[in-house]
Amino acid sequence: MTEDSARSPLTAPALASLVGEQGPLSALAVTAASPSTNSQLLEALADDPHAWPHMSALVTDHQTSGRGRAGRAWETPRGAALTVSFVLRPGLSEESWGLIPLAVGLAAVRTLRADGVEASLKWPNDVVVRTADAPIPGWGTYRKVAGILCERREDAVVAGIGVNVSQTEQELPVPHAASLATLGGHHLDRRALLDALARHVADAVGQAERDPDGLLADLAALTFTLGQHVVVEREGQPPLTGDAVALAASGALLVRAGDGATHEVHAGDVRLRTAT
Repeated sequence: MTEDSARSPLTAPALASLVGEQGPLSALAVTAASPSTNSQLLEALADDPHAWPHMSALVTDHQTSGRGRAGRAWETPRGAALTVSFVLRPGLSEESWGLIPLAVGLAAVRTLRADGVEASLKWPNDVVVRTADAPIPGWGTYRKVAGILCERREDAVVAGIGVNVSQTEQELPVPHAASLATLGGHHLDRRALLDALARHVADAVGQAERDPDGLLADLAALTFTLGQHVVVEREGQPPLTGDAVALAASGALLVRAGDGATHEVHAGDVRLRTAT
C-alpha cells in the first residue's frame, strides 16, 4: 500500500459496515477533524448519554490537538494516524474499574501482534515495540507506536486510542516514537485497523468482566515493564525507584523499592532506570 492510499480519508460511508450485527460497533460518528476525540466524545456523552451505548465510538480523520497524560498535546499529519475514542460500559465492581485502561492497552497490543508487529504494553498506557535503534534515556530501545487515554464519566469510560500508522521518521513527534510504517507493519489501512481494534477492545473488556484473573495473566505476559528497573514519577510525591515485579488485582503496578518495601502504583509516568 502506498503512502497516498494509506492516508485516504476516513468517511462515514467507508466505515458503515463496522456498525450493527456484523460489525464490532454499536454506533459510530465520523468527523473530518477534531481537536480531541476524547474531549468531543465526553461532551457528546454529557449532552445525550443514551446515544452512546457500550462499544459506540467517535473516529476522526485528523486529530489536531490530541490529549495525553498530564495535559500533553500533539498533532499528527492528516491521515497519518488512527485516532478513535470508544464508549465502554463495563459490568465491573468498583474496585475492578482500573482494569479497563489495561484491557484497552491489551486490545491494542493484540491488534498489532495479529498483524505481525511484536508490540507490548508499557504500563499503564503506551504500546511499544522493541527496535534495533540506539537507546533513549527512559525508553531504552523501545519505541512508542500507540497511546491510550481513559477517562471515566459515571457508568462509562471514554477510551481514546491513537495509533501511529503511516508517519515517516521525519513526521514523528518525539524521538521515542515509531509508526507502523517505520516498523514495517502491514496494517496501514486505517479502516481495517479500526475494525480489528474495535473487535479486540470488545473482547478484552468482556474478558475483564468474566475472567479478570485470565486478563491479568495475559497482561503480565505482554507488559514489558514487568521485570524492569524503573523510576516512577508520581504527582505530588517523590520519584519511586525500584523493580516492577507484578500487577495487582486492581491493575496497579507493584514496585519493590531498594529497602524491600513493595509499593502499589495506580498512576504515574514509568521510565526505565537503565537504557536497555
